[in-house]
Amino acid sequence: MPIFRNVILCADDYGLTDGVSRGIAELAQMGRISATGAMTNMPGWRRNAGHLEPLKGRIGIGLHLNLTTGSPLGEMPRLAPSGRLPLLEALLGMSFKGRLDRDEIAREISRQLDAFEDAFGEAPSFVDGHQHVHVLPDVRAALLQVLKEKGYAGRVWLRDPSDRAVAILSRSVGRGKALLVKGLARGFARQANASGFATNRGFSGFAPFDLSVPVERIFETALSRLGASPLVMCHPGHVDDELRTLDPAVESRAAEFEYLKSDAFGAMLQDRGISLVPGL
Repeated sequence: MPIFRNVILCADDYGLTDGVSRGIAELAQMGRISATGAMTNMPGWRRNAGHLEPLKGRIGIGLHLNLTTGSPLGEMPRLAPSGRLPLLEALLGMSFKGRLDRDEIAREISRQLDAFEDAFGEAPSFVDGHQHVHVLPDVRAALLQVLKEKGYAGRVWLRDPSDRAVAILSRSVGRGKALLVKGLARGFARQANASGFATNRGFSGFAPFDLSVPVERIFETALSRLGASPLVMCHPGHVDDELRTLDPAVESRAAEFEYLKSDAFGAMLQDRGISLVPGL
């Protein structure tokens, strides 16, 4: 008999495109995911925010802070002088070299939070980051500052994208990515907790570099060696032309969508005694 476990299964990238947003909303209606994070700087956010209205109270709906895709919501002469946000590699380089302007980052974080509330009508239930950018040193400092100034402490929880080394190493899929992000996120949970924000304990869902790994194995691995209050990320969605211009990993999104709505996924949740919950 499996031990009953609560797990947050969060579909990232709501608002990235209409197809991605539609797929996430469909899975939420089916009870196959329990949270989603919104990219409020993307045009698809305002087009699709209303589709989340029937899901209020049923799933966690948060801000997926985005500093690497599309355009910022305001001028960012240091980070985005051309009006386009940099790729992750460039953002990491600026972060490691101490070239990020914390005040500029804080203003964009505030704009993305305001865009969430303007379209959704209430504060996000959590905040995380597209490609985990929220844990970068200057970004995390700016994020905690803005969230405290907005009075979100105690109301909003934050994603800690790290996990215990023993849990990461026990999983055969996505170890390299998980260890890299664990290093980037060092100290994030401690700082967030000290600032009044709860964080998950346990994180998984990293896709492998080898795209030939079956999606079933990715989820079976992600839902193993779970922490005390675990969060598992996923990236399902329908493929559309807009997505093809933004993200090369389009087929994996369709595969995740099909698996998450399948009887096989439902049976795995039941066999492992996993209950999908909206938050901490």
